[in-house]
Amino acid sequence: MAGTDDGQSADAHSASVQDYVKVIYGLTEWRCAPVTPVRIAKRLSVANSSVTGMLTKLVRLGLVDYVAYKPVLLTPEGRTLALTMVRRHRLLETFLVQDLGYTWDEVHAEAEMLEHTVSDRFIEELDKRLHRPRRDPHGDPIPSHDGTIVLPQAHPLSELDDGHPGHLVRVSDENPALLRFLTTEGVSLDTPVKVLERNQFGGSMRVGFGESPNVTVLNAGDEMADALWIHSTDTHIGCNLV
Repeated sequence: MAGTDDGQSADAHSASVQDYVKVIYGLTEWRCAPVTPVRIAKRLSVANSSVTGMLTKLVRLGLVDYVAYKPVLLTPEGRTLALTMVRRHRLLETFLVQDLGYTWDEVHAEAEMLEHTVSDRFIEELDKRLHRPRRDPHGDPIPSHDGTIVLPQAHPLSELDDGHPGHLVRVSDENPALLRFLTTEGVSLDTPVKVLERNQFGGSMRVGFGESPNVTVLNAGDEMADALWIHSTDTHIGCNLV
């Protein structure tokens, strides 16, 4: 997966183009919700007018299908470019944690900068050095060289019923403060999780992390409950919007 289907390297595109296709992909990776210019603007912290202009450019480049008032969709070429950038980002995050001693709340911004400067060869060598990891420090799957990506069977904690057991397979990296909090509480990937009690009228839920007798009980508010993804044997609810 060195570049798009027509042979172009990812580096043939500007950093802003790379960022946009990666964000469009990311908005549908775990949740099936239509991608709109407003959602893109919120994720990138830019004005809606800036997104409209960039979408026009992405359509011209053959990376996106978009007409006004309809969802934004990646073309096959756009998806290939997006997965190339996702692969770079997640391998860099893994390297920063495993080899350089970064913590999982520190790596996102660093990888955002580095992913635009490294070469395809560097990424392939890095993948080999890391023994071809399947997930990054937050549990997000790392695409293979050919663009294959496999999401674990998982649901957000907020969707689980009382008494539902499982283990933590992914934590959203959107809020570094949440990642730091989980670290202080001894919660990490693969930690056993069990919903102990759900508030009847919404709000926080009591959740046990760890195995008896060393169970840490936390009150998980809406943000935490949506950010933590728990392994489930149910059929995966992956998205087919892109």
